Amino acid sequence: MLTAFHRLSLQDLIISMAQYYLWFKAFHVAAVICWMAALFYLPRLYVYHTKANPGSELDKTLQVMEYRLLKIIMNPAMIASYVFGFINAYIYGFVALGVWFHIKFAAVLALTLLHAFLANARKKFVNGTNTRSDKFYRVLNELPPLLMLVAVIMVIVKPFE
Repeated sequence: MLTAFHRLSLQDLIISMAQYYLWFKAFHVAAVICWMAALFYLPRLYVYHTKANPGSELDKTLQVMEYRLLKIIMNPAMIASYVFGFINAYIYGFVALGVWFHIKFAAVLALTLLHAFLANARKKFVNGTNTRSDKFYRVLNELPPLLMLVAVIMVIVKPFE
């Protein structure tokens, strides 16, 4: 069986994967929804966390909530978004992807950088070294919806095709 898999040509592999394109697409959309929900919520938790005294019960509760959101939902959802997104792009054909894809991918990279920034901010809350205000996190909370809107418009409308 393993040797039969090795004998598949690249074209056969693409055709085989293409049969499941809609499944890959569905899992990609579900993963993106989970990732976006977490990216919308984590900065909001930080808004509340800025008002908690280090070591207080609220501080400890928010640390647990932030940790679980980041490690159990956000990180796996981001990874799944990338995996299924690349599979879909591979099946669709990277060559056929236009300028819209590059703009969409730039938005996704910006969301990934934001994700990394938020993960680092969590460490500062844990260490009691956060210096950012609740206003900063309120403003930061506006970025994910804007970047998501750019990505969605690029995928659905494809204005630069």
